[in-house]
Amino acid sequence: MAALGSPLRTLRGLLRELRHASSPAGRPYRDTPAYKHIIAAFRAHRVTSEKLCRAQQELHFQAATYLCLLRSVRQHAALHREYHGKGERSPEEVAGLVGFRLPQQPGGKG
Repeated sequence: MAALGSPLRTLRGLLRELRHASSPAGRPYRDTPAYKHIIAAFRAHRVTSEKLCRAQQELHFQAATYLCLLRSVRQHAALHREYHGKGERSPEEVAGLVGFRLPQQPGGKG
């Protein structure tokens, strides 16, 4: 099994992605049902000195998987907004998208 890191780091990552997802809506992310569910789940599955909690490892794995999904969806949406076709573009704009500059014509014609 791959190393998942600490559960606190996963929790913080989930809350960060939740904040990114709820920012366009304009309402605080702490008022969402998703925030309350995530906090309640992590509190319910924390390890105490009385028991070894196998469910915590399962929760952590599911949370890390969901965090990966949320990040990937957000990054995909950002790439889609940046590179999605917007109709006809000028050659200069297309060259700028891929990181090139068009050569200048001699005599200042371009």
